[in-house]
Amino acid sequence: MSTPTPAADSLVLYGQTFQSRLLLGTSRYPSPAVLEAAVARAKPAMVTASLRRQGSNAAETGASFWELLRQLNVPVLPNTAGCMTIQEAVTTAQMAREVFDTRWIKLELIGDDYTLQPDTLNLVEAASLLIKDGFQVLPYCTEDLVLCQRLVDVGCQAVMPWAAPIGTGRGPANPYAMQVLRERLDVPLIVDAGLGRPSHACQVMEWGFDGVLLNTAVALSEDPVRMAGAFADATQAGRDGYLAGAMAEQTAAQPSTPVLGTPFWHHD
Repeated sequence: MSTPTPAADSLVLYGQTFQSRLLLGTSRYPSPAVLEAAVARAKPAMVTASLRRQGSNAAETGASFWELLRQLNVPVLPNTAGCMTIQEAVTTAQMAREVFDTRWIKLELIGDDYTLQPDTLNLVEAASLLIKDGFQVLPYCTEDLVLCQRLVDVGCQAVMPWAAPIGTGRGPANPYAMQVLRERLDVPLIVDAGLGRPSHACQVMEWGFDGVLLNTAVALSEDPVRMAGAFADATQAGRDGYLAGAMAEQTAAQPSTPVLGTPFWHHD
C-alpha cells in the first residue's frame, strides 16, 4: 500500500473530507479579534462552540459572538459541554442542531465535576440515541479501549479520547493505553483535551492519531495567534512523520557516516 501524498492525505469524518487535522475551540480568548486571528492562522477543520457554556466572559456574550462564528467561514461543531445527564445532552444537541443548522455534534457527558471525566457508564447510550436521531456524533471519551469500541459498535464513525483531563495541558497521561487504542480501532481518532504544547500534538499524531482538538492551550497562551499556528504546524509535522515511517529504535549506537573510503585506522 502506497503512502498518501500530503495533498491527498485528508481527514474524513462521516464521509466528509477536511483539509486540516486540527479542530479549535472558541472559548476563553482575550477578545473576538484574537479568536478570529487565531482561526485565520490555524485554518482548522472545524471550530467548536457550546450553547451551555459559551458566554462566560465579555468576549463571548451577545449575538455578535454567534455572528462572528458564522463569519469565520469554518464549519461549527456544537458540543454538549456541561451536560451531566443523558437527557440534558440529547436536549442540548437538538437545540444546537436548530441554532447551527447542522447534524454534527461533539457529545460531552460529564460524570465527575472535579476531573470533568466523561460519564463512561452512560456515554454509549447517549451516543446511540443521538445517532438514531440523525446526528453525526463525535464523542468525547477516555482512552479506555472497551468504551471506545462500544461507541463504535453503536454507530460512532470516529471517537475523541482525551490525553489528560480538560484544561490541564499535561499531555498524554497514559501513552500505553492511547497507543493500544490506536492499534486496535480502525476508525478516525481525534485527541480531545489535555494537550498543552505543540510537541504534545506532534507526539500523538506520530502515533497515528488522525487529529487533535484544542482550546485552552491556545486561548490561554500569551500569544494565542502564534500558538494556534504552532499547533497547526506541529499537527501536520506529526502526521507527516507518521506517514514517513520513523526508524526503529536501537539499543546501541549506530554509525551514521559511511566507512567506505575512510583511512583504515578509522575502521572498527
